[in-house]
Amino acid sequence: MKNYIFIIFLCLIFTSCKKDLSFENETFEEKSTIPCKNDCPSITIEVPVAKNIKVTSDSINKRVFAVIKEIVFFEEDSVKVDDYKALAKSFITSYEEMHQKFPEDTFGWEAKIIGNIEFQSEQILNLKIDHYTFTGGAHGYQGYRSLLFNPKTGKAIFNSQLFKNEKEFKAFAEKTFRAKYKIPEKANINATGLMFENDKFQLPQNIFYTSAGLLLYYNSYEAASYADGPKELIFSYDEIKKYLNFQ
Repeated sequence: MKNYIFIIFLCLIFTSCKKDLSFENETFEEKSTIPCKNDCPSITIEVPVAKNIKVTSDSINKRVFAVIKEIVFFEEDSVKVDDYKALAKSFITSYEEMHQKFPEDTFGWEAKIIGNIEFQSEQILNLKIDHYTFTGGAHGYQGYRSLLFNPKTGKAIFNSQLFKNEKEFKAFAEKTFRAKYKIPEKANINATGLMFENDKFQLPQNIFYTSAGLLLYYNSYEAASYADGPKELIFSYDEIKKYLNFQ
């Protein structure tokens, strides 16, 4: 009887664990078949795939895929690409079509996408997409994308939903930004050579929850030139808890 109860207990634990949202890393790679000596075109996608809770997992996985597709898909919208394997192949196909048109001006395309779980709590899940692409020109482009989700439903959380009063938080962040990057309080935000649109401070497109605090991350070209690089601010959660909807 005791053994029977113990077996039931183990089954309940196993069933409970299976119902928890989990992630499994998957890797997709493709290379061009066109002969090359160096800088051979290639793409690598490493992404955490949500598992177990179907509705929640599907919502997260669809959003992550859509964002990665925005980064590396160069074919016509009519081309059907609905999984990572097809997406990786489409990147190489785009290169090979370019090579056929301009065989004397070939260059090694490259894409590397690495996704990871940056932060996870009962209230918020943050996936970070580190992406690098090179499709010709003087240099490639490297940047970060922040994807925020409700871990219970899998629904996306947008930056505007993070704050109790976004206007108040933005004013607070601007003061800190000016102090860090030595911009006089009464000067225009672009006075020292930055590139904010309409010469007005804005929160970045990508905001990360991290173990150290809330990170405001401006990718290259968002607030400054490529040469000046990305800009960032980080706030401890205690410092800004009065502004946040999620902890």
